[in-house]
Amino acid sequence: DYSLTALAADTGYDAAELARWVRAVERKGQAVFYGPPGTGKTFVAQKLAAHLAGGGDGLIELVQFHPAYAYEDFMQGIRPFTTPTGALTYDMVDGRFRQFCRHAQQRQGTSVFIIDEINRANVAAVFGELMYLLEYRDQDIPLAGGGRFRIPANVRLIGTMNTADRSIALVDFALRRRFHFFRFAADPDLFDRWLARQPSAVPYLGALYRRLATEAVDDPDFAIGPAVFMRELDEARLARLWRRSVMPYLEEYYFDQPARARLWAWEG
Repeated sequence: DYSLTALAADTGYDAAELARWVRAVERKGQAVFYGPPGTGKTFVAQKLAAHLAGGGDGLIELVQFHPAYAYEDFMQGIRPFTTPTGALTYDMVDGRFRQFCRHAQQRQGTSVFIIDEINRANVAAVFGELMYLLEYRDQDIPLAGGGRFRIPANVRLIGTMNTADRSIALVDFALRRRFHFFRFAADPDLFDRWLARQPSAVPYLGALYRRLATEAVDDPDFAIGPAVFMRELDEARLARLWRRSVMPYLEEYYFDQPARARLWAWEG
């Protein structure tokens, strides 16, 4: 079992807010966590999955989408195989999600499938018939490659979406209708709560991150999340981290305004 109290302690989010997320996922069956990099979307998705599946015999699995990810990888597709005699055969094989659903169907507890970086793939092409089933979960439909499929009642989906790669404004409206969306922001207050539990050797770290989160980047979809600083740091390590992670990001963001990036140089 993984309680809501433990979930709140591990993530730094308010238990009442997390309870609303849990109810939303249970009601809809699927949700997307979206926001700029370093805001803990994948971490919280895994922790929330542990809470949803906790106390039962359910499964948790994670897959990361990328531009080459296809329907054949996710739902079903033809794959080549070599027989013991050396002959080449082409068989219809279940993709990752259909395999997951087959195993989840044999369980009683809630099973959670996490899709990391869901917006890096062509979601409509990867999902195929799943777009229909996400809206009508009580039905089953024939698949293009043969056979029928339905999402087991105990399966939940959680996706994560990095808004620095693709704005949520570009998300297919059909996808929006099928998922609940929860925004993750670059939150200095969340970082302060983490620092309260993990005192830092750098006394000004909380104030420094607050300035970085609120002043460095104009667009909140490109803000720098606190995860990069959630580690054991002294001033020397912080300086290296700033030069190697923070400054390259700001230089890329302000590629056409290098003077603005230089305002945040560590030496300054």
